[in-house]
Amino acid sequence: MPNFVLDMKSKVVLVTGGSSGIGKAIALYLKAKDFIVYGTTRDLEKFDDFLGFHLLEMDVTKPGTVKAAVAHIIKNEGCLDVLINNAGIGITGPIEETPHTEIVKTFDTNFHGPLHVIKAVLPHMRKQQSGLIINITSIAGYMGLPYRGIYSATKGALELITEALRMETKDFGVQITNLAPGDYATNIASGRFHSEILKYSPYSRPYGNTLQLINEGVNSGDDPIEVARMVLKIMGKKKPKAHYKVGTFMQKFSIRLKRLLPDKVYEKLLLNHYKL
Repeated sequence: MPNFVLDMKSKVVLVTGGSSGIGKAIALYLKAKDFIVYGTTRDLEKFDDFLGFHLLEMDVTKPGTVKAAVAHIIKNEGCLDVLINNAGIGITGPIEETPHTEIVKTFDTNFHGPLHVIKAVLPHMRKQQSGLIINITSIAGYMGLPYRGIYSATKGALELITEALRMETKDFGVQITNLAPGDYATNIASGRFHSEILKYSPYSRPYGNTLQLINEGVNSGDDPIEVARMVLKIMGKKKPKAHYKVGTFMQKFSIRLKRLLPDKVYEKLLLNHYKL
């Protein structure tokens, strides 16, 4: 990859959800590597004094704002070379007790949202005959995790849609891939929707215990700069693979175990991990 950074210095990168967490880590890291970086946030007024990189107001659930943001970048820079589809939200709770409006909201942000952005950038990348799209998914998207089933489903769906998109766009010079992070120390827990732990619910004890484990995993997670470094590594690939993972050894190994072990054995491992 020695010549890649030199060749890519003038490349234009869009990072959705770039105002905090993993997205901000990626955007700042790439800006430090001399890329032209645009990040997005749903509420620009909260960042009046933001200086890290170009920050645009955009809500991935509102296609009009997505098209406007992409058009702004194309007008200013003349091209858009890399999309990091990072914007997303968390959700926890027993599926039976999770308000369906919140389930739909999570799919709108984590699945439909990235598709809105992809649809907005593909015409430009197709015209350029070049471009890279990295969908930030999650290791949780490879397995149905208890009390995180909705989140797992949204990220798993994005993993699969990427596989289809890679084949549909193979003749356009556009590369599309997934990057699935494990647990990293971010503020995702503070913005996550938590189904209420109901006192008389049959799920109250196991859900409460699992929620505590989930939050501990985020709080003790590694520095998200690791995700940013992996993004740069993928950007240096001439032909990226469909799937990349970044996280602890056990987080990445859990995916391999699911492929190797019988379903019931793997399910038992998850139940033991969450003490269910």
